[in-house]
Amino acid sequence: MSTKSAGTLYTIGAYLLWGVFPLYFLLLDPTGPFEVVAWRLLLTLVFCILLLAVTRGWEKLRVIWRQPKLLVLTALAGALIYINWQVFVIAAMSGHVVETSLGYFINPIFTVLLGVLVLHERIRMAQWVAIGIAAVAVGVIIVAYGSFPWIALSLTASFGLYGLVKKKIGPSVDAVSGLTLESFWMIPIAAVILVVVAQDGHGITMGTVSPLHTVLLSCAGIATAVPLLLFAAGTRRVDLSLIGMIQFITPIMQFLLGWAVLREPMPAERWIGFILVWIAIAVFVVDLLVQKGRGRREAAAELV
Repeated sequence: MSTKSAGTLYTIGAYLLWGVFPLYFLLLDPTGPFEVVAWRLLLTLVFCILLLAVTRGWEKLRVIWRQPKLLVLTALAGALIYINWQVFVIAAMSGHVVETSLGYFINPIFTVLLGVLVLHERIRMAQWVAIGIAAVAVGVIIVAYGSFPWIALSLTASFGLYGLVKKKIGPSVDAVSGLTLESFWMIPIAAVILVVVAQDGHGITMGTVSPLHTVLLSCAGIATAVPLLLFAAGTRRVDLSLIGMIQFITPIMQFLLGWAVLREPMPAERWIGFILVWIAIAVFVVDLLVQKGRGRREAAAELV
């Protein structure tokens, strides 16, 4: 298998797993969303430590540990991915899967906007059009539907900023070491959550519901780490333009899951907002394809 084919399969695998995540979290009931994320943080760290032991990656981790700037950036990345995980799990376990899909539909367009505002990148007119249509879509949902899409926008902002921080980190931090440090910095948050949960009326559910429930909850670390590692392996092997199109697998799956399987409400006003978002995505993807085709033609012309 070629490097590009393997990278494509890795990337598709990551987005397919993220697409079915809401079903996994629904299986964890009656565990609350805050306890789920606490175990997710702790068990992801455990899984990453095991990976470091198997792959003998301790030296890479030590090199990173001696660089304060990288430590600060990984801590920031950890905080952002914690926010993303917490909002997503709350949404998935409270019947708002459709709104999570909206957040991930908008995310690629928001990422382009971050590139303009923070990295001072220049973008094409078609990308400005996509950003404008997406902004109108959010406005329609707020005004016509009468509800601020805080879940969608929180997911968009946290994951977009997470990607920006990861870009700042660059190749200096490998996938396993990065996820290990991001999880490590969030251990105090996980500990506080478990202490608070232990003192409320329901208490900690790990090991108290059923053997199957315990196994499923114990797999939270693996379920978190595997798609992230597949994604990291894929992005090193394929073009960003291809990733830009593959990434829509996740929100499409989540939308269909929320609408067709979980029967979440989709009134006309919400359909209008989503249709506008899909139009923005169509403009975005067509622009990517046009630019990719133009790049190939220019490369071919240089060889003549």
